[in-house]
Amino acid sequence: MSGYTQIEPDTEPVNHIEPDVPHSRDQTSHPTGTIASDPNTSTNAQTWAERLKESSHPVALLFYMFFRIAPIVIYIFGNFFLGFVVHKNKFVLHFIILILLVSADFWTLKNVAGRLLVGLRWWNETNVIEGRAGEFENVWVFESLSPDRVVNPIDSKVFWALLYAQPVAWAVLGFLAVLKFEFLYLLLVVMAVSLSVTNAMAFTKCDKFGKANNIASGLLSGATSTVFSRFNPFASA
Repeated sequence: MSGYTQIEPDTEPVNHIEPDVPHSRDQTSHPTGTIASDPNTSTNAQTWAERLKESSHPVALLFYMFFRIAPIVIYIFGNFFLGFVVHKNKFVLHFIILILLVSADFWTLKNVAGRLLVGLRWWNETNVIEGRAGEFENVWVFESLSPDRVVNPIDSKVFWALLYAQPVAWAVLGFLAVLKFEFLYLLLVVMAVSLSVTNAMAFTKCDKFGKANNIASGLLSGATSTVFSRFNPFASA
């Protein structure tokens, strides 16, 4: 038996970022009487730093990006950089660092980033089954904040993009680990994929009435077998 708490928004808020367009100060009068733009002044696209400044929670967004990307980067280049620091037990140190980063990514996404960036959170509870002494049930709870809350478009885009991109990246690394016969690293990759997919499925369920669910539900339902669906905690009640 599964349950979730979902606040259904009547309309989805849409925010527009007004571009910083230069006005008359960047224009000069042409001798013929027409208006010509100043060739020394140009409108450049916003940099990543400027976009991050528009975030409602820039610190949370930076930590979210770090813990999403850092495990992938350390997995690929970690052995190279650790070679400058240690000469023995390099594999053990690399493995421990990756486990800590993957665990921190799961915890940060589940407990901090989802709540602050997109107003979603999930958790599971163990409850006693009524009328059955000594028997328990695992209840998954999915929750979204008030629909009156305006979600920052920068926070939302980065959150959903990295939420779905990371499991794909880990899957590719897992396939490469199989080709290289790196089975110890494959165990780590399997753990990373499991945690990452769990968060992706859970937040998709939280956003049941949002755009993210419309995209992900078809992909997840097509890849989920009948046997897995029986044990899937995110399946509809």
